[in-house]
Amino acid sequence: MTRQTAFLFAVLLMVTGHIQGQESRRPRGVGVVGRVVTGPLDTPVEYANILILEPDTDTQVTGTITDREGRFRLDNIRPGRYDLEVRFMGFEAEKRTGVVLSADQPVQDLGSISLRQAVLLLEGVGVEGEKPVMTYEIDKKVIHVDQMQTAVSGSATEVLENVPSVTVDIEGNVSLRGSGNFQLLIDGRPTVLDAADALRQIPASAVDNIEIITNPSAKYNPDGTAGIINVVMKKDQRSGRSALFNLDAGLGDKYGGNILTENKTDRLGVVLGLDYSHFMFDGTRESQNRTTHEEITSYIHSDGTSRRGRISTGFRGGLSYNLAERDLFNLETRIGKGRFGGGSEQDFRAWTYRDPDPLFYTSLEERTRSNTFYSASLSWLHRFPARGHELATLIYLSRRDGREKNTDELLDASERIESGRRASEDGPSRDLRTKVDYTLPLGEDRFEAGYQSRFHRSRDITGLAMFDPAAGLYVDQPDFAHRTDYLSDIHSLYATYSGKLGPFGYQGGLRGEYTYRIIELPRADQTFSLDEWDYFPTGHVSYQFPRGHRQLMASYTRRISRPRGWELEPFPTWMDAYNVRIGNPALKPESIDSYELGFQTHVGKNMLSSEVYYRVNHNKVERVRSVYDADVTLHSVENVGTDYALGCELMLNMDVMKGWNMNLMGNLYEYRIEGVLYDKPFSRGSFNWTTRLNNVFRLGPSTQIQVNGRYNSPTVSAQGRREGFMTADAAVKQEFFDKSLTLTLQVRDVFRTGKFEFSSEGPDFSSSSRFTREAPQVMLNIRYAFNRQNRERNNRQNGDTEEGRGDFPADFE
Repeated sequence: MTRQTAFLFAVLLMVTGHIQGQESRRPRGVGVVGRVVTGPLDTPVEYANILILEPDTDTQVTGTITDREGRFRLDNIRPGRYDLEVRFMGFEAEKRTGVVLSADQPVQDLGSISLRQAVLLLEGVGVEGEKPVMTYEIDKKVIHVDQMQTAVSGSATEVLENVPSVTVDIEGNVSLRGSGNFQLLIDGRPTVLDAADALRQIPASAVDNIEIITNPSAKYNPDGTAGIINVVMKKDQRSGRSALFNLDAGLGDKYGGNILTENKTDRLGVVLGLDYSHFMFDGTRESQNRTTHEEITSYIHSDGTSRRGRISTGFRGGLSYNLAERDLFNLETRIGKGRFGGGSEQDFRAWTYRDPDPLFYTSLEERTRSNTFYSASLSWLHRFPARGHELATLIYLSRRDGREKNTDELLDASERIESGRRASEDGPSRDLRTKVDYTLPLGEDRFEAGYQSRFHRSRDITGLAMFDPAAGLYVDQPDFAHRTDYLSDIHSLYATYSGKLGPFGYQGGLRGEYTYRIIELPRADQTFSLDEWDYFPTGHVSYQFPRGHRQLMASYTRRISRPRGWELEPFPTWMDAYNVRIGNPALKPESIDSYELGFQTHVGKNMLSSEVYYRVNHNKVERVRSVYDADVTLHSVENVGTDYALGCELMLNMDVMKGWNMNLMGNLYEYRIEGVLYDKPFSRGSFNWTTRLNNVFRLGPSTQIQVNGRYNSPTVSAQGRREGFMTADAAVKQEFFDKSLTLTLQVRDVFRTGKFEFSSEGPDFSSSSRFTREAPQVMLNIRYAFNRQNRERNNRQNGDTEEGRGDFPADFE
């Protein structure tokens, strides 16, 4: 690993050194400058390709891409006559012929170049060009959800199953590059719910795209080991009225739907959305456990069925007002209610080494987690006369009332309750966040600075009741009744500076955060506090090759992962009859150093992207197991040491033949974790890889078939191992009435291969589990768009595009 680390550092240093060398040799020859815009408001187009061509042969002489303000500059060009072409995905190419570059005019200013949205004619029918499933930008990956037909009836979690950086387990828990610790945003704002619950509660058909930012700049919050996942909800920026209806129905108690209505004028916009989902999933569970307590070894084998799912309702509304083109106001609110969980019936067989005759009994388990939440945000954006000179403010508040209930009962052969536990946990919480961002353009460079404050208050109340066979009822257990009060204030300051030096782009930033945290246990009369400053430097560089659509990017960021509430609670909480959870108030935050080096190139219509990454996680937090009592496992959290991940992500997007597009994505990485656990040093490692293959077959202007496959290799943790698994999905989409009505039939896990196997081992215990889920899952999605197509055509005829309207940018990180 040391040699691999040194190699990665050497590459990054070479890139950085090359940039520094270029700064002292900044080109001063003949050049050309300009700006690429779109729509009636001259909205800047970022990442557009600028090509200088020989006029007779169309041979490329040099090239670059536009910056955030749509500006470009090319220097050191030999005087002469050239053609200049501007290309950007989804827009018609724009060509300026006969551009004369002369030594008498060292820099030729072409002014603004306007792009129009592309419209392809196929068999006499006007059809918009299809987006790819995924596109890469300089600092993020963008997943276009409308192109994922195999997940359109599911949730945002199902969409992420087909993303190379992401893995999803049978419980719907999401991991980004092997880490379940990431920051989730919805329209650039924080979510009230835990990431897993929020993703399960968002209908895929209500999502426009999902952005994955693995190495964000200092402008973003540094929370999360693996980076940021930003879910961008559907909204239509064009003027007029429209409505979008989605209805989902499937086999096995699965149904839902959502409505989105919009009414927009040049100054005022109103958006209303409503969604409901009821999805239940059957499955099987099998486990084997061995524990040794007081020199007695016990064995338990169980198998049975489970039924889990989610029921949720949500509302979102938005009001935007554009005041004199200089000031934009936006008010948004979200209200929701959800219930997650289910039950299982397991047959148990238990025995000990001394008494090998097994005991047989049945366990009935029911777990539910419910929540009611609301959030509201108010934003204001002021644009100064100079383009790109902006001041943005936001205020965000939220409240959540959550409750978790677990019931476990053991029945004998006569179905009498031998023992039972009912555990409850109530967790109301409140959040208030404020943010101010300032952007100042300095020629082609840009300076950004800002301040953010985060105030969090929450309370966690736990209780336990145990069944008394003699009385035939449940009796509260005062020793397991606890209350925990949390207070957390975080204040942040940041500054970034970015610019270009010929084909080189750069950005450097620094963020400082002050954290004040108090955890109070009134019953135990204990208080745990934290008062500290943290600093987070970031750096990004890029190089645009002079010929071809090729770009090289490198970045470094420092991040932090703070413990969650229950991880700090120093008292036991019963999860079920055989598992107890306890937190660790001495837990330290994880500190992460993240490095990336990426390369992108286009060959015709095909695109190849590769990204090498290296991540070091200090004070690694792991959930560990030990023996609590006979047949009972204790789950706790510890700072076990350091883990390392060195890997490469690859994506190839290509048109195999007419009507067949293939997207091949892969993530290969070496993972190692080492440290000390229970006073014993350990070191474990594995080579992991995941692959996704998405195929889209277009059988005409209105018919599309999509077939996806994915594989996740085995991986390890401090105490355990998860086996590999693979699944395949398929979907057929048919459009009617000029794309106003769309029917999509999906089949998930076609071959019933979605099996999940886990094992773990430690002092005096070992366990293994195997889960299967209901398969195949068959769903039908019916989508009807009212007046959206007419608005799109009318606005295109008027030169308007979706990028040409300005709601407040979603950047509350």
